[in-house]
Amino acid sequence: MGEWICKRAGGDRARVGSLAGMVCIALNVILCIAKALIGIASGSVSIVADAMNNLSDASSNIVSVLGFKLASKPADPEHPYGHGRYEYLSGLVVAVLVLLIGIELVKSSFDKLLAPVPVDFSLALVAVLVLSMLVKLWMARFNLMLGERIESDTLKATAQDSKNDVIATGAVLASALIARATGIELDAWAGLAVGAYIAWSGICLIKETVDPLLGSAPDPKLVEHIRAKIMSYPGVLGTHDLMVHDYGPGRQFASAHVEMAAEDSPIASHDTLDNIEQAFKNEDGLIVTLHYDPIVTDDAAVADMRCAIDAMAKRIDPRISIHDLRTVPGPTHTNVIFDCLRPEGFRLSPEELRRELAAAVEQAYPCAVAKITVDEDYVSARQ
Repeated sequence: MGEWICKRAGGDRARVGSLAGMVCIALNVILCIAKALIGIASGSVSIVADAMNNLSDASSNIVSVLGFKLASKPADPEHPYGHGRYEYLSGLVVAVLVLLIGIELVKSSFDKLLAPVPVDFSLALVAVLVLSMLVKLWMARFNLMLGERIESDTLKATAQDSKNDVIATGAVLASALIARATGIELDAWAGLAVGAYIAWSGICLIKETVDPLLGSAPDPKLVEHIRAKIMSYPGVLGTHDLMVHDYGPGRQFASAHVEMAAEDSPIASHDTLDNIEQAFKNEDGLIVTLHYDPIVTDDAAVADMRCAIDAMAKRIDPRISIHDLRTVPGPTHTNVIFDCLRPEGFRLSPEELRRELAAAVEQAYPCAVAKITVDEDYVSARQ
């Protein structure tokens, strides 16, 4: 089925996501109707709760389809970066719906704890729940395969949700079998557990969908890939101040500073940067803007000072690095000017780091006055 959808969609991300959503909508609606009929007939609040879970899944699929459709809209003058974040917004709506349904199921299950009603056991009840678990296992594999194919967090989350549904339905089936074998009614407790589980899933989904909207740190693998690719080109001495901006799946932009020898031809250096930017666009689908930082390499004293100060910074914390170092000699002192990259969550404030590093520099070079700009590392939060 997954391969057929990919072929039918012609590799188009929005069409793959929409077709996958429609398949899931149909299956979830069928499961919801079957469970609701069995749950009402047997008087089982936990089965009705599980049916409502499938209904919430179908609602989630509808919102996801709309999200894929809206996210595929081309850029316009009001939205020059496209509409990709609609996919994140649709995920947020889904998460809120899941949370509300979970809360309502907890309430109805609690009411049944106060006024319990026996559940009528039947083979049809067992058959529907077992069939539901098998369908959900297939849906998990189906969505995971497509999610990996088009790199969609939405479909991967749907796959995980289907796996969770197998657990929830298994709990409902177990309560029905225990009641049949022992006479102990656990239906309301199972409904309470399913409702609480759905509500907790909604809370987790809200966090996951809000993070990219707020600007979460990029994937460390992407950060390392960008850095390694830049450093692989001849003439590149270093890179820093990397920023990655996410405007929706498949719509990422990045910028970075690249250090190159000041003595080399600026035209040749600019050509290298153009080649790097074009390679990112052609090979990774990533729009990268690179800033040229000329570094003096034929002055041994400055080069040695740069290495020494970088070592001083790393003695404070191995994650710290310096860049853009230059010196301005004067009659009584020499200004040593450079930037220092402060890692995310570092124990020292920017001002404390500036003072500690300046003291180390001025102790090692008595005639130096350190002029330090502390930069924040915007891609280190998960490294």
